[in-house]
Amino acid sequence: MILPDHIRLSAWPENDLREVLTVKNYSRVSVLVDENTKNQCYPRLKQSLPAHQVITIPAGEQYKTIETCMQVWKAMTDQQLDRHSVLIVVGGGVAGDLGGFCASTFKRGIDFILIPTTLLAMADASIGGKVGVDLGYYKNQIGVFREPAYTILSTVFLNTLPEKELRSGFAEVIKHALISDKPLWDIIRVKSWKSQEWNSLVQHSATLKWRVVQHDPHEKGLRKILNAGHTIGHAIETHFLAKGQPVLHGEAIAAGLICESKIAAQKGLITRQDMQETSSYLLSVFGKLSLPEHPEEIAKLCYQDKKNKDNRVLMALLDGIGRARWDVEASMAEMVDSLTYYSSLHT
Repeated sequence: MILPDHIRLSAWPENDLREVLTVKNYSRVSVLVDENTKNQCYPRLKQSLPAHQVITIPAGEQYKTIETCMQVWKAMTDQQLDRHSVLIVVGGGVAGDLGGFCASTFKRGIDFILIPTTLLAMADASIGGKVGVDLGYYKNQIGVFREPAYTILSTVFLNTLPEKELRSGFAEVIKHALISDKPLWDIIRVKSWKSQEWNSLVQHSATLKWRVVQHDPHEKGLRKILNAGHTIGHAIETHFLAKGQPVLHGEAIAAGLICESKIAAQKGLITRQDMQETSSYLLSVFGKLSLPEHPEEIAKLCYQDKKNKDNRVLMALLDGIGRARWDVEASMAEMVDSLTYYSSLHT
């Protein structure tokens, strides 16, 4: 399956941006950047833009809040954006989620264009129309489904990333291989993370996610497999955010994938060897987070996950390597055991 016209893989993002803006003829153009992409990425695109204004937000998950949205909405109002305007979002997953949400709710929705600048956003967050913000320390509690008018994927921006940010995005690529493509997993796991072919991996991940989203746009069934690693991963992320010690999304998801592979093995969905191979590779790439002495602290946070129903924790778990199933119930005991397993591993 090829990607649709509104999702573009581009070696020259400035040219694609100029082309789509010419086609759409928007009344006003505003560009949303964070403190990093304003300096690292926006200058490459600036010359391709018509007359426009810039909105800058702070970088970091801790700013993915309604309070930041209020600042963006005010700026959009001050810049006199109308319903025929466009918001171009240049940044990673936080900027894309927040900027897309602001555009989707401003004047009941204006167009937005995503130009993801991190591997995490290119491989996952920018595809599928999920936009939103956190509520307190709980991830993605407020949001909507809304597709961007265009998404321009260009790995040229990966050169601007610190190593830890590039590695963080690799967690979502690994997840996609584990849930859908065993041959790709077999290729990935014999290479060091720095030796991966980013262009082909971004294309693979974007195509996979688009295929799943087309089948299930509002996450009623199949799309839930994309949440593999995210139930416990988001709980870990929330735990560290609440402590004022935020970890990168990919680091938390890698830990979540390890924990949830343990649960899958306990349920007989994957073999012990698959669990060990998955854990070993993820640890070799991401190292190990120092979890609290009492794993119940994190397990309890899983009960806030938006995939749950009737106060039951429902996970997407591997069903063999290269497949996954969704809505698998996990007990408190299983989650605690999986977190204990993670903490027992040696890097």
